[in-house]
Amino acid sequence: MSGGYFGHPRREMRPFVPQRTRRLLDIGCGSGAFAAGLKRERAELEVWGIEYDPEAAARAAEVLDRVLAGDALEIVPGLPAGSFDCICCNDVLEHLVEPEKLLAAVRPLLAPDGVIVASLPNVRYFSNVVDLALRGRWEYTDEGICDRTHLRFFTRGSMLGMFRRAGYRVRGCTGINPTGSRVFRLFNLLTLGRFAEMRYLQFALVCTPAAAPGGTKAKADPSP
Repeated sequence: MSGGYFGHPRREMRPFVPQRTRRLLDIGCGSGAFAAGLKRERAELEVWGIEYDPEAAARAAEVLDRVLAGDALEIVPGLPAGSFDCICCNDVLEHLVEPEKLLAAVRPLLAPDGVIVASLPNVRYFSNVVDLALRGRWEYTDEGICDRTHLRFFTRGSMLGMFRRAGYRVRGCTGINPTGSRVFRLFNLLTLGRFAEMRYLQFALVCTPAAAPGGTKAKADPSP
């Protein structure tokens, strides 16, 4: 297990968790650094975690209220319905063959007015596009957009589409971790901001279950 990979505190994602959150489920919690940071800021917060890697899960269990080790798709059906004010999926969905299945599975766990908070890497990130389009290079790495464990790749538009197909309404999609490249700033200026989303390494999404006619929660769209 890479300590760095599982131990990112993800401070930039904390503001997206609503202040009213009292119980949070952190899917792919790693060693618990993100949620532990939240707990230090919010004394009333109870955090449950799910983590596939057993060593990381053991570390998370030392700082979170409850940690379940294993496959999230197998664990989620056994969790109490309607009991989480916020479910976090930070850099998790891109590791799944069918991420919409997980998004659909966790919807019943949300309390009324509950939200999904997620971060996803942006495959259109400026340096990634330069490597591919100008240098003809797509090399897998231990971390980042070309992480060798990534099974899915997303643009901002495809992120939005995935959540909508899974039965959610996207309340916010915010670019995070922007490039500091002067070349990009010039490029963005010359193209009149047409490719502004290429500035961001990731996007943070906040989503709620979509309501079907009559006020009930919508079923996930089965279309591809």
